Amino acid sequence: MKRLLSIKYSDNSISLGALLLRLAIGALLMTHGYHKLVNFASLSSKFADPLHIGSALTLGLAIFAEFFCAIFVLLGLFTRLACIPIIITMAFAVFYAHKGDFFNTGEKATLFLLSSIALLFIGPGKVSADKFAGK
Repeated sequence: MKRLLSIKYSDNSISLGALLLRLAIGALLMTHGYHKLVNFASLSSKFADPLHIGSALTLGLAIFAEFFCAIFVLLGLFTRLACIPIIITMAFAVFYAHKGDFFNTGEKATLFLLSSIALLFIGPGKVSADKFAGK
């Protein structure tokens, strides 16, 4: 009897998993960043400032991570490097904005945080701009 699920894996299956993870993180996180980008003027005065660098600058850094770095992740361009600002932003979101509430209000931020950490470790996979550029 042939096994339906094998415990063996291939490089192609890892790359497919990395692609799906990149597409999900990039597309879903980009929508959050885009909302912040188009509403910058109204959000900049009331955005959280945990580093005491100013609400507008903190919002700008969040937009950089959630929109621009999400585009890089989606494309698979500088993927591991682009994950770092996302990880930092999501860590602040989980632990500061949501006060460590992993399961209720911080559920999305927790998922983005953990999936970005996973992507940092596994890399972009074979189907990525990094791979096509020969990096």
